[in-house]
Amino acid sequence: MFKSLSGRFLILTMAFVMLAEILIFVPSVARYREDFLLARIERAQIASLALLANGQVDHDLEEELLLNAGVYNVVLRRNEARQLVLSSPIPSPVVATYDLRDASPWLLIRDAMVALWTPEESVLRVIGYPTQDAGMLIEVTLPSAPLREALMIYGIRILWLSLAISLIAAALLFFAVRKVIVVPIRRVVYQMARYAEAPEDARRIITPSNGITELREAEEALKSLETELTSALKQKERLAQLGGAVARVSHDLRNILTSAQLFADRLEGSDDPTVARMAPKLVRSITRAVTLTESTLAFGKAQEPPPSLTRFSLADLVNDVLDSERLAIEDDDISLSADVMAGLTVRADSEQLHRVLSNLVRNARQAISSSGKGGEICIHGEEDEECWRIHVRDTGPGLPPKAREHLFKPFSSSSKRGGTGLGLTISQELIRGHGGQLRLEAEYEGGTAFEILLPKGDAEINL
Repeated sequence: MFKSLSGRFLILTMAFVMLAEILIFVPSVARYREDFLLARIERAQIASLALLANGQVDHDLEEELLLNAGVYNVVLRRNEARQLVLSSPIPSPVVATYDLRDASPWLLIRDAMVALWTPEESVLRVIGYPTQDAGMLIEVTLPSAPLREALMIYGIRILWLSLAISLIAAALLFFAVRKVIVVPIRRVVYQMARYAEAPEDARRIITPSNGITELREAEEALKSLETELTSALKQKERLAQLGGAVARVSHDLRNILTSAQLFADRLEGSDDPTVARMAPKLVRSITRAVTLTESTLAFGKAQEPPPSLTRFSLADLVNDVLDSERLAIEDDDISLSADVMAGLTVRADSEQLHRVLSNLVRNARQAISSSGKGGEICIHGEEDEECWRIHVRDTGPGLPPKAREHLFKPFSSSSKRGGTGLGLTISQELIRGHGGQLRLEAEYEGGTAFEILLPKGDAEINL
């Protein structure tokens, strides 16, 4: 119970109520002590006035008057004269004198605490004003034991009363907290556990209904989280289905491409100059397609195989990419150009880098073509001491804001109609396999620029 939220509220409430009662107890005890002493002074004054009225009393009556007043002796100051009115033997010397005429609250509190925590029997002198202006002052001596006993009885009553109040207040708060806070929290926990059993089921997403602002915000945040998770799980399921479909399609496509490769091999022996010039490019393209389908079938997952690193001429690879892309350009006013350092060789997987550059150039060409305006695409290659840098820049319409937000997310970054949004995702995965990075280099009005960084050493590039 005490480990629960409501149980701890119960303990804290009792503690705070008891603390408040202690803060009330101290001045109330001081007030009770003052009233006790003033009552003794008033009784002593009444006894003194009875003596003054009769003129003389015998010894037994004087003892009875002092006993009823609860004092040892009484001194009155009247008409500038100080007179011992009633007296009896004092068992011990006076140890303390208390003047109630101008006592401050702090002084009364201090004297009350001293009286409460001093168990020794002693004689006290108390000075105060007589009631009804029956003199200038009255002074009495009295034992300390009755005062301390009365303070102890009063304190015990206050203690039990405080304990009862704290228990009642804590019980009320306990049930209030359970109803207002604990029960709604348990409902949220139940909804979380229920959702965890079947997160794909959108019907189990929590519906915010609490009227408390903080709990309502927690429910809304949980709803948003569950909604996003359900969507992600559905997307994961679609990706798994797509992976299975790709494997089946790759199997059939491999057979088709193998047949096409056989026919393309025969074209290389043609006497037609155009066919002889285009046949090697066709053979290389079909070979890449066959290699891609075979690697997809062999790997069996949505993960690319590790790159096979070799050294090759970047200029030759770039020209091959641009030549392949020029075949897709019909009447569009689109120009393709290469700006690669002479003799620049890179260490990478040529097939994977070809796919990356082809994806970037194809995206740029399709963006320029869809805009209805001409443009230019340029591949620039350079190197420094740490890495090779390849820039793919175009003068097209640029990326829309929505595409920039989900640039490298699958099924999200495509800005063209009918696109899958997988090109940049696959390209980034391939470059990461090299320990490099693919990033949006610059976004400026009228164009887009991507940068590929390939490390020269074994360490990954961290920007």
